[in-house]
Amino acid sequence: MSGIVAAAAAPHTPTRMQAGDAGDTETDEALMRAWQTGDASAFDRIYRRHRGGVFRYLLRHCRDRATAEELHQDVWLKLIAARASFDAAARFTTWLYSVARNRMIDHWRMNPAQRHVSLDDEENGHALVERIEDSNPRGNPQGAATALEEGALLVAALEALPAAQRDAFLLHVEGGLAVAEIAALTAAPAETVKSRLRYAYRRLRASLGDPA
Repeated sequence: MSGIVAAAAAPHTPTRMQAGDAGDTETDEALMRAWQTGDASAFDRIYRRHRGGVFRYLLRHCRDRATAEELHQDVWLKLIAARASFDAAARFTTWLYSVARNRMIDHWRMNPAQRHVSLDDEENGHALVERIEDSNPRGNPQGAATALEEGALLVAALEALPAAQRDAFLLHVEGGLAVAEIAALTAAPAETVKSRLRYAYRRLRASLGDPA
């Protein structure tokens, strides 16, 4: 979205980062500080780094590509408008996904007919999972989810998750947020977040034919 990148650059005159700072080794927080001081290229790198995850987070909640695209643009424009208020001591991804989550909630409030279920509603999801044998995950569930994320089976399985479980899963996988960060963002106890993630992984494995 060239319009978003252009909006991020204005009204500052871009200044180049030092050559040694180039590449993807720069932290999000360092890029934010550079952008706050006028380096538009820093925002461009942040945008390229996170646009996919934020879009998938929105799409898998609203289940409509046109709506997700609109919300995705709004998220980045809100971030641009709020760049001066970003606290360099904060973790950028927590802040970014907080903006995305709040925008999704605002959309549901303004369009109640499009709202599927509350992000705080467990939708009695435990009932199905309790029938699945309780065991520890095998292998690397996050790696498996990443490898299959474009597959129709996983997309359908994600859509079938209770909203609260899907939200925790997407914040964990797409946003890379830790349990404590998800708990703070969603105002839920850490143990509740752990439970939601555990049930989400189990339910996804069951939906994909791996109940163990």
